[in-house]
Amino acid sequence: MDNHLTLDYYNRHAERFTADTGTVNFMEMQNKFLNKLPEHPFILDFGCGSGRDTKYFLEHGCRVTAIDGSEELCRIAGEFTGIRVKHMYFQDLSDLELYDGIWACASILHVSSDEMASVLEKMRAALKPEGILYVSYKYGTFEGERNGRYFTDMTEERFEKLLDTVEGLTLEEQFITSDVRPGRGEEKWLNLIVRKN
Repeated sequence: MDNHLTLDYYNRHAERFTADTGTVNFMEMQNKFLNKLPEHPFILDFGCGSGRDTKYFLEHGCRVTAIDGSEELCRIAGEFTGIRVKHMYFQDLSDLELYDGIWACASILHVSSDEMASVLEKMRAALKPEGILYVSYKYGTFEGERNGRYFTDMTEERFEKLLDTVEGLTLEEQFITSDVRPGRGEEKWLNLIVRKN
């Protein structure tokens, strides 16, 4: 993954990215995730972007750790949510059995396919037993630079093969949705809910 390319994009375009994504109604997916978690869960927002989802989870009685690789987005999300957002890269996750749920909404899709299994293993290790992982990818088979960022797209078959290389995770649900941003409805997303065994 070209971290520099993607993170430079988000640092330069943080305000515009926040304007495009920060007010989008994502309640249906957020609630689907929360309904699988215990009461007052501890959640890791893994690539929190604008802080939209962190704020929603906080308002619904969750404890949240929020991280992002973009320093500008950390600043914006911190101001928006009122919590400290940790500047961290996905590959540096080292928590062990700490979280009831990990929310990786449109985030680890910036990881290269070569690194994806390793990042998923770190996420599995950070989940409590029976913990839940939500992850979403742009739907397709493309991998490479697009619009100034690095993307790894995903299909059901591609994710199934990926999951076969990571022990201790079981796919619980998968579904395709349209992009919720105005004018982007033709873009499709693969949403996955995975449980730690």
